[in-house]
Amino acid sequence: MTAPAEDLVCSRKGCRAAATRAVLWRNPKIHDESRQKVWLACDEHESFLQEYLAKRSFPVRTCAVEAIPPDAG
Repeated sequence: MTAPAEDLVCSRKGCRAAATRAVLWRNPKIHDESRQKVWLACDEHESFLQEYLAKRSFPVRTCAVEAIPPDAG
C-alpha cells in the first residue's frame, strides 16, 4: 500500500517539503539490477539528489511519485 502523496516528504536532509518526484537508484557494488532504492524529492531538490548519486557512479533515474515501481524500495 502506497502512502498518500501528501504524506510523502523530500529525502533531502532538513527538507520537509512535499515530495513530487522519486529518485530511483542502486549501488552496483552491493545490489544487482533487480534492486532499486528510492529517495523522495521535492521540486527544489530533485536535481541535487540525482547529481549526488550520479557523482558516485550509481545508476540513477527519476520519475513522478505516482509512477514509483511497486517493487522499488
